Amino acid sequence: MINTYVGYQLIARDMAKSIERVEAQPVVKRETEYYLKNISEVKTVKEFVADDRLFRYAMKAHGLEDMAYAKAFMVKALEGGIDDKESFANQLTDVRYKDFVETFNFARYGDTATVFTRAQQGTVDKYMRQTLEQDAGADNEGVRLALYFERKASKIEDAYDILADSALTKVVFTALGLPSSFSSANIDKQAALLTSRLDFADFKDADLTATFLKRFTSLWEIDNPTSTASTSIGLLFGQPVEFGISTDVLLTIQKMKS
Repeated sequence: MINTYVGYQLIARDMAKSIERVEAQPVVKRETEYYLKNISEVKTVKEFVADDRLFRYAMKAHGLEDMAYAKAFMVKALEGGIDDKESFANQLTDVRYKDFVETFNFARYGDTATVFTRAQQGTVDKYMRQTLEQDAGADNEGVRLALYFERKASKIEDAYDILADSALTKVVFTALGLPSSFSSANIDKQAALLTSRLDFADFKDADLTATFLKRFTSLWEIDNPTSTASTSIGLLFGQPVEFGISTDVLLTIQKMKS
């Protein structure tokens, strides 16, 4: 089995080809054809969630596949929109929900919400990237983390953007040689240390990000030798915030059931 850095490079150095391989998968192709054929026919939030096949495709595209079962929760988010700062989606700490509502903005656009590019091809593009990362993670969690960080890096503005996302935190802690136990320290102390050791503007530069990821994948390989990498798959991705269900979401669902 190839090591983490080589595995990441094989995918990242020609992302277009990597995505093409995902698109060619029979299941992916079939689900995408169904999505593009039917999404523009959806006119309301209730119609959207009622078509489980469409809804699950859209949720996976936005990294919310684990929440596809929580339809009442998502209906509340979609119906509230994002224009009101106090809306349900805007109150959630996990920004994936706001992104989802913005993509399928029934609250603002009504029955035309699904005709926009972001709801159609834009969602397909996200689905392909999510599938690519999931497939990579099935072989090596470190490769998935590197691909995810690469996708998110340019949006990192400060230490709190990293600390709010468990996957980004894992990458940065590994690259900086910080023990996982450091995550239990005061959040402001964590932020101060990251700020002292990183120039967040570097992550907006693709070359500098690539250098950072080379360090991450090299150190990841030391801690997670490729020969045993499969035993660690999934240790991160069941955790909040990005890969899994965040605590505030679970609490909200419980209140809704009550």
